[in-house]
Amino acid sequence: MVSQRIALGIEYDGSRFAGWQVQHHAETVQQAVEAALSVVADRPVSVACAGRTDTGVHALEQVVHFDCEVKRDLRAWVFGTNSNLPKAVSVLWAKPVPADFHARYSALARRYRYVILSRPVRPTFLARRVTWDYRALDERRMRIAAGFLLGEHDFSAFRAVSCQARTAVRTISQLNVQRHGDFIVIDVEANAFLHHMVRNIAGVLMAIGAGEREVDWAKAVLESRDRTQGGVTAPPYGLYLMQVTYPAEYGINAGRETLLEYLPAVMRG
Repeated sequence: MVSQRIALGIEYDGSRFAGWQVQHHAETVQQAVEAALSVVADRPVSVACAGRTDTGVHALEQVVHFDCEVKRDLRAWVFGTNSNLPKAVSVLWAKPVPADFHARYSALARRYRYVILSRPVRPTFLARRVTWDYRALDERRMRIAAGFLLGEHDFSAFRAVSCQARTAVRTISQLNVQRHGDFIVIDVEANAFLHHMVRNIAGVLMAIGAGEREVDWAKAVLESRDRTQGGVTAPPYGLYLMQVTYPAEYGINAGRETLLEYLPAVMRG
């Protein structure tokens, strides 16, 4: 039988999972998705994703692809899979794609959002949806510091020691900091990200926003290319994979449905 390649958009709450990638002794999003797809396909299914998220990190639109020889309509790939998924994971859409499409390697850009609750009192129902910082953060200082990180740079100082990427050179096309009441939102888009890169950027910007470091410290950390100069890695809970962008010929970006327009302003931006 001829194999068909299918792309899926997936939304998940990462609070209960040990990240995206399959692990032998912990529950992960990839394991849940592959198990549910395998029920619909009535045979084992393996998926490749656009970006591996860490423990506690959420996604509003992760993109994956898989190959399968059996024929199912797109509705079955969406609703049949969802009926076999835990409530913390949902397939948003399914689309046939050419054989040369790859969820990771075909992507042009990824966009993440980091949401900080900046107030003295800890959160309750938002505890694993935002990162809480009791300090009074100055988003204007954070915004100025973010400007030093735009463009193509060696981000060695902003990646985890365990990062296995062959090169630390990445291009950040957008890095915005906005305040919505007690919430500070960091939006970052790049061609690709290193392990813990967004969380390390957030950690540097939060220290600057708290007045513990000068604004130009962000530039000094970047130029050092030394992770030990970058301070604390910010927690994962406020981090969301928002969107993955692909070349127009794959037809994934145009007209796809997301929940962004229905979310509060703190999530929409």
